[in-house]
Amino acid sequence: MQQNPPPTKLSVNVNKVALLRNARPGEVPGVVDAARASLDAGCAGITVHPRPDERHIRHHDVDDMVQLLAEPAYQDKEFNIEGNPFLGEFLNHARRTQPDQCTLVPDDPNQSTSDHGWDIAANLDRLKPIVDELRSLGIRVSLFMDPDPAMIERVPQTGADRVELYTESYATAHAQGGEALKKSYQQFAAAATCATNLGLGLNAGHDLNLDNLGHFITIPGILEVSIGHALVADALELGMAGAVRAYLEVLTRQG
Repeated sequence: MQQNPPPTKLSVNVNKVALLRNARPGEVPGVVDAARASLDAGCAGITVHPRPDERHIRHHDVDDMVQLLAEPAYQDKEFNIEGNPFLGEFLNHARRTQPDQCTLVPDDPNQSTSDHGWDIAANLDRLKPIVDELRSLGIRVSLFMDPDPAMIERVPQTGADRVELYTESYATAHAQGGEALKKSYQQFAAAATCATNLGLGLNAGHDLNLDNLGHFITIPGILEVSIGHALVADALELGMAGAVRAYLEVLTRQG
C-alpha cells in the first residue's frame, strides 16, 4: 500500500518580531520568546535573515537562537539562517553557529525584502566555494530560486542540497485566481519536478499565508516552507502559538 508523504515542515521566520522590537529601545517583544512559543506549538524550526544594517535580526539574535535550540526540549528542531553570503556577517554567523541549514539569497542591502532568485550562470564561480565550505561544516545548503527550470537545472553545479522556490508570484496569482492561478501553479509544479528529478530537496517561501498555502503544497515534494510576515501578522489576532498551530493544521491536512 502506498503511504502518503509526511506533512511539509514549517520553519517560522522571526524577522518581523525583531522589526517590531527594534522600533523602541529594549527587548519587547522578545524574539526568543516568540521563537520559543513557535517551537512549543510544534513548528519544525526557526529561520532568521540577518541583514548588514540589522534592521530586524541583530547579531546577538543569531546567537540567542542557537542557545535556545540547544535546550534539550528543542534538539530535534532545526535552525535556518538565510541571507546573502557576499554581504555583512552572514558567513561569519554560519561559521560560528553551524546551523542545520543555510539558505543563500541574492538580496541587495537596499531591498525591503527578497524579490528574486539566483542567476546561477552569473554567480556559479562565486557560489560554489561558499557552498563547498558550508557543506564541509555539516550545513545543508539551499539556494533561493525563481520557478525557472532552466536555471534550476544549473543548481547541481554549485553543490547545493536544496532549492527554496521564491513564491511571491504564486501568492499574487492566487489572489487573482482563475487562469493566472492555474498558470502559476503549473509553473511552480514544473520547477518542483525539475528540482526533485535532479535529486534536490525542495523548500518554498515568501508571501505564503493561510489562504494560499494549502493549494500550493499540493505540489509534490515540498519538504519545508519558511513563513514569517504573514504568520506574525496572524499572530496579532491568534497569538504566536495559535498562528503556528493554524499553519500546521493546513500543512497536516494536506500531508
